[in-house]
Amino acid sequence: MIGLKEKYNTEVIPKMMEKFNYKNRMAVPKLEKVVINTGFGKMIAGKGSDERKKMINAILEDLTLIAGQKPVLTKARKSVSSFKIRRGMEIGAMVILRKKRMFDFLERLINITLPRSRDFEGIDPKSMDKSGNLTVAIKEHISFFEILPERIKNIFGLEFTVITTAKNKEQGLELLRLIGFPIKK
Repeated sequence: MIGLKEKYNTEVIPKMMEKFNYKNRMAVPKLEKVVINTGFGKMIAGKGSDERKKMINAILEDLTLIAGQKPVLTKARKSVSSFKIRRGMEIGAMVILRKKRMFDFLERLINITLPRSRDFEGIDPKSMDKSGNLTVAIKEHISFFEILPERIKNIFGLEFTVITTAKNKEQGLELLRLIGFPIKK
């Protein structure tokens, strides 16, 4: 099986050069980074400090397995009393993947995780922004094969953003389609 980076270099670049009339290989858009993000503020709001720490550690452990690198905790910028959130409280986690880890993650995502997701019919092209970046949410993190569903107490959703160097939406969609993302027509 051909790797994602090799596929990009051998198949995607020539097709993109032909379709968009790029004169140089360096002008072809490429994948810059992948940001994986999850929020768990609702799950930990109103819990005791010991219980909160256990839940956060379990979520961080799962996110580490999925991404292959340790996540960074994100904190609340301001207090929201109706959600029982205080300023500075840890309410999420994120990971930024680049280079080899990014390609490994995307390969697993395209070939294994997305097809395993419940009721998955393809990625909506509306998920792409004007700059050619794709943001997709997954409702259950147990669709990743690294996670063992038997030992999971809390199921959480996560969001990943694929950031490209594309100039517009059309170039970004074409790049991701050629790479292998299951984007609806």
